[in-house]
Order: sequence, then structure tokens, then C-alpha cells
Amino acid sequence: MKIFSQELVDKAVSELHIANLAQATIGEVLLVAQYLEQQTGIPFIRMDQGSPGLPVNRLGVEAEKAALDRGVGSQYPAAAGVPELKSAASEFVKAFLDIDISPRSCVPTVGSVAGSFGSFIACTQATKGKDKVLFIDPGFPIQKSQLRVMGVEWKEFDVYNHRGEALRAKLEEMLSEGDVAAIVYSNPNNPAWICLEEQELQIIGELATKHDVIVMEDLAYFCMDFRRDLGHPFEPPFAPTVARYTDNYILMLSSSKIFSYAGQRMALLAISDKLYERSYPALAERYMGTGLFGATLVASILYMITSGCTASTQYAYAEMLRLSVKGEINFVEDTRPYAERAERMKKIFTDNGFHIVYDYDVTQSVGDGFFFTIGYGQMSSGELLKELLYYGVSSISLSTTGSQQQGVRACTSRMREELYEVLQERMEAFHQDHPIE
Repeated sequence: MKIFSQELVDKAVSELHIANLAQATIGEVLLVAQYLEQQTGIPFIRMDQGSPGLPVNRLGVEAEKAALDRGVGSQYPAAAGVPELKSAASEFVKAFLDIDISPRSCVPTVGSVAGSFGSFIACTQATKGKDKVLFIDPGFPIQKSQLRVMGVEWKEFDVYNHRGEALRAKLEEMLSEGDVAAIVYSNPNNPAWICLEEQELQIIGELATKHDVIVMEDLAYFCMDFRRDLGHPFEPPFAPTVARYTDNYILMLSSSKIFSYAGQRMALLAISDKLYERSYPALAERYMGTGLFGATLVASILYMITSGCTASTQYAYAEMLRLSVKGEINFVEDTRPYAERAERMKKIFTDNGFHIVYDYDVTQSVGDGFFFTIGYGQMSSGELLKELLYYGVSSISLSTTGSQQQGVRACTSRMREELYEVLQERMEAFHQDHPIE
């Protein structure tokens, strides 16, 4: 039995001026769920927005308060970042990735969203004729929205059928025209939680070098592949990264998920030293400078977007990184509850007729973590999103992420202990109302 009537859902869509619920953005689905909760008082199972669902790291809070007490709020921060954060970032990358990047090439940004926005600009302007971005999908819809703002075109493909060595042929096909400036993907993946394996990262790195393309590797869920014990600084196994296989890379490291510091909007671009120092004549001409990639990105692009990052938050992030390197913060264990939630939520869904859409990496079953993907029978992505809303469950359609598969993305971050029984009851009702032939 449905919890919310079609009439009420249609009313919400109409009053919120949502053009197509089946293709609704994360923000639009969020508004519908909030509307229905407010109108009825019935709580939703919120699987839409990927907002942290764990307590903020208190050591970061204390460091930020201390920085404010020292008076850092009275001065503009340097565009390139405070020295303490840049040094801590360099050490952090070495400790958990075993990659050497100088402090100079570690640049703070106002969240990874600002980092990707600035990087897209720099990459697509660096070489004349290379002005497109290639998405290894599924991916974060906001990044394509950023390109719409810029008027930049992109290419995309769903990696579902191109895992392992098959990735090489697909990438060659997509890069062969020579118009791609950057490749972007997340690892672990938002929305599918698949993880690109070393063989695949090597392929991406080798082809990035061959075709002179910059890889933008989004590590928002850094070390959160809980199938491996990645939380020990300077000890293998190290987190996988394309940085082992090319010098053409920008790593995006966010404080939002690993330290639950999302509200302060703080991230880092860790740029290959060789890329940071590389001179591009097209950048020199456009910005009337030296054309150095790193200097142009910092001073002529990022500074125009945000004028630097909040000083006190930089000190907070620096302290959390520093303590992680010392082993006094184990951010992997701190975020493991997401995996535990995913395991329990997946079982409820699969016990009631659902299937996991992106269910396998190259050599092993996909892990449990911040996201997972579910499908139901022959329902399309849009149909499933709408039907789940009637049963008080919000999600986002996989079609909005560049996926060619049918299903929705589920986020574990807002799940609470008292909601598991509610979810079980609602999905039992869903299954009864939607028998699968």
C-alpha cells in the first residue's frame, strides 16, 4: 500500500515547478521529499543527497576555533593556501597514496566543487583544439552542470561494459579525435560505489600520457573502499590512484566525507609537480602571464571564483590531515559505519525483489560504503524513482549520472537505527504491490 498518493506527489511536483520528476536533480528530489514530509508529518527514508551523516571531526573544530582566536579572521588568506595546510597535504598524500607532491602543488579550494570548476577551466583552455571533457560514467551530475555554465562540451560513456582491459579500447575510441582536454571520474565511484582497479588506472594513465590529456581524479570518498585496510599511514596497501601511471593528473581531496567537515567547504587540489610547472602558450596568451599551469589555475582562475579559502577552515583541515598522518585520527574507521549501513540496507532491498545494479568490480563484488545502486524488475530509472517516492523513499535516477543502466542511487548517510524497521515495512509493501514475473 502506498504511503503518499499520486495526487499528493503530483501536487508537490506542480507547486515546486519540477519539469520532469523522472529526470529530477538531487536538489529537486530533496524538495519533493521535504514537501511531502511537511504536508503529512510522515518521515521519509532519505537516500537522495549525499550529505555526511556522521558527527563532525571535533579535532578540526578545535583547531578552527583556535585559529579564529589567534585572529586569522582579520586578514585575507593567500590564494595558494596557508603554508600549514600545503605542507600537511603533501605529507598526507605521501602517507596514504605513496605519491610525492610538493607543498606548492597542493592548493586548497572551497570544496571539490570549486576545485573541479577551476580545473575544468584551466584544462579546456590550456591547449587550442583540446576543449572537451571526457566523463567515465556514472558520475557526479554537478560536474556536467558546471560545464553547462562554462559552455564547454563533453563526451561520456558508461563504464559498466568496459571494465578491465576492455577499458583501453573504449578510451582509445573516445580520445582518438584529439579534442579531449581532461578525463574525470570518481574512485570510489559516486553513484555506483564501484572502484577502478590498478589495471584500469594504469590504462587511464598510459592513455592520458599518450594523448596528452589531464586526468581529474575525484577522491571525495578517499580510502573508503572498506574491503581493504587502507587506514594506516606510510604502510601498504596504499589507496589506488592514477598518479602512479602518469604525470598528467589533478587529485581532488575533500574534507566533507572523510572528516564529516562538509559545512565548512574545504578541499584540496593535489597537482602533479610536472603539470603544475608546465607552460602552456594558450594560457600565457589568454591571461597575459607565464602560462604556467599551476600559477594560472591559482591566481587567474581560482582566485576569480572564490578569492581564496576561509583561513580558519584551512587550519582545521591542516590539523586533521596532520593527525591522520601521525596515526591519531583513523578516518577510515571513523567512516566505516557507512559500510555497515549499506550492508543492512542492501539486504532489505534484495530480500524484497530488488537487485544491485553495479554489483561487481573486475575481480570482486562491489563493496559496501556511502552509496549503492538498486534496480527493480524491468522498471526504468525514472519509474523506479517515482514509485519509491509513493512509499516514502527518496533517491536519484541513474539516468542523471550518465549511466545507461536502469535503477536509482541510494545514499546511506542519513539512515538511522529506528528507520531500518520502517524501510523493511515499506519495501515489503512495495514488493507486494509490484510482483515481478
